[in-house]
Amino acid sequence: MFKKILIAEDHESVSISVQKTLSDINIVHDHSNYVFYCDDALGRIKKALREEKPYELLITDLSFEHDRPQEISDGATLIKAVKLIQPDLKILIFSIENRSHVAKALMEDLEIDAFVPKARGDAKDLKIAIETIYKNRKYLSPNLKQAVKEETPFEFSSFDKTIISLLTKGTPQKDIPFYLQKNNIKPSGLSSIEKRLNTIKTVLNISNNEQLIAYCKDRQII
Repeated sequence: MFKKILIAEDHESVSISVQKTLSDINIVHDHSNYVFYCDDALGRIKKALREEKPYELLITDLSFEHDRPQEISDGATLIKAVKLIQPDLKILIFSIENRSHVAKALMEDLEIDAFVPKARGDAKDLKIAIETIYKNRKYLSPNLKQAVKEETPFEFSSFDKTIISLLTKGTPQKDIPFYLQKNNIKPSGLSSIEKRLNTIKTVLNISNNEQLIAYCKDRQII
């Protein structure tokens, strides 16, 4: 079983619960191996690599409180940064996000090993997930909510698809206006782009660009 696990979770009560789950499956977890911020998580992983005592598993949330300046402020960005320095690190997302299609898309996009929603029975779910990925298998929780047919599906315009496609390719949001101006696509102002993305996310009840990209890929919108 895993010997060295890092928990990135900004709510202490949840972190303690995860540690209890680890002890229940006979993983002796060092209480110092949990952090409240993504920057700290990346720093711990880098330090462990330098000391040649790398982590074997990262359990991380997707959303974190923005109560202090951070270079990395969300779990998806943390995972991408971690993959660059330790590609073989096993990663499990433990999140309030509970939609099956979003979780599935994030697993594919971020190349993670498991996705478990914070919900009733999540301690048992976590145990199964950890045991599964230890055996080098993927785990997508069966407790995720399945998508239901939308009564009023959102109509994506060609402009919407263009800016979301650019985000998918890794274009920073602040650089999208340059592409739009170069290709004579209007509106091309950054404020217009931000307003449109915020509108889409509000209508679809999506909290960030990573989830929006996952949503669109899953439905083959882009």
